[in-house]
Amino acid sequence: MEEFHKVRRLPPYVFEQVNRLKASARSRGADIIDLGMGNPDLPTPISVVEKLCEVVRDPRTHRYSTSRGIPGLRRAQANYYARRFGVKLDPETQVVATLGSKEGFANMAQAITAPGDVVLCPNPTYPIHAFGFIMSGGVIRSIQAEPDSSFIPALERAVRHSIPKPLALILNYPSNPTACVASLDFYKDIVAFAKKNDLIILSDLAYAEIYFDGNPPPSVLQVPGATDVTVEFTSMSKTFSMPGWRMGFAVGNERLIAALARVKSYLDYGAFTPIQVAAAAALNSDGAEIEEVRNVYRRRRDVMVEAFGRAGWHVPPPPATMFAWARIPEPFRSMGSLEFSKMLVEEAEVAVAPGIGFGEHGDDHVRIALVENEHRIRQAARSIKRLLASAGGGSDNVIALGARR
Repeated sequence: MEEFHKVRRLPPYVFEQVNRLKASARSRGADIIDLGMGNPDLPTPISVVEKLCEVVRDPRTHRYSTSRGIPGLRRAQANYYARRFGVKLDPETQVVATLGSKEGFANMAQAITAPGDVVLCPNPTYPIHAFGFIMSGGVIRSIQAEPDSSFIPALERAVRHSIPKPLALILNYPSNPTACVASLDFYKDIVAFAKKNDLIILSDLAYAEIYFDGNPPPSVLQVPGATDVTVEFTSMSKTFSMPGWRMGFAVGNERLIAALARVKSYLDYGAFTPIQVAAAAALNSDGAEIEEVRNVYRRRRDVMVEAFGRAGWHVPPPPATMFAWARIPEPFRSMGSLEFSKMLVEEAEVAVAPGIGFGEHGDDHVRIALVENEHRIRQAARSIKRLLASAGGGSDNVIALGARR
């Protein structure tokens, strides 16, 4: 039977192939150290959990909520932007609560995309950035992921050679998967470019609070006039270790926020009200929990870089996010990221995310998530060291390792 049109536009989910191997290995009793999915292992702050428990006891909160988010939650997000970025937002017209940033991106794509619209998207990038628009009938034109001096010239070429003219530009800094961080000067150039070329900016700022080198990543909305063309998406999943709670936000341009809110009004009634109340309490807190989360990931990053380096795998220390973006060790580079990731599961009992899952330009890298404790990260490094040592005999050993799968 022929697949449905939208399903045909989606390639097989690369990460699922690694997930199947993990499940099979675990069923055989293997102790897989899972550094693949960015699924935080830290507990949600107890104060947030207690607020949820308090509110859930009120039966009035068990009724339908509102897809835009309750007023107190939208005010809390606006206040967060004012404190953190110095950006003033109207919680009535410039803030919408989403079921995580992923849902927000997908529904924004539905709201603004006509069939054939061109969207400029980094490659590699988080899959929903591209496939939200592909599912909505859009066409993706890949651009570079690094926010350096070559970015604007590359954008100029993309706009000049795109027919029809691009509708939107996607930004993701700190980046998932590359961990690149953008500067405010970079954002100023981007906003000017977007206004000149009539582009919408969609910025994914899910990792704004997970940074390690002393300089908090900026928001593109800090650029004067950015709200004329920009919507930014944030998430509480990593900042407050609330991934399963599914709470995020879209903020910025009133017209775009209204379009997103309209689409969402047909699709959902919003998150469970007690979750929204607890999320508002988290946003209104003093930030101590955020600092502790940041410190845990910093320690894990340092252990991973040091332990993997001693094992023979150089991993550049990420300046932000809960991920490292690591080039495949030279003896295995010709395998590509998917086959290398499969081999890591079967030969070293370590799972990582293949870079090809984030775009074809990521195929010589893998993404390593800091979602296991320091002891487990060192254990993973020891297993990888043995694997690298077994490849020391040259290409024949690499072929033999692959053949054992």
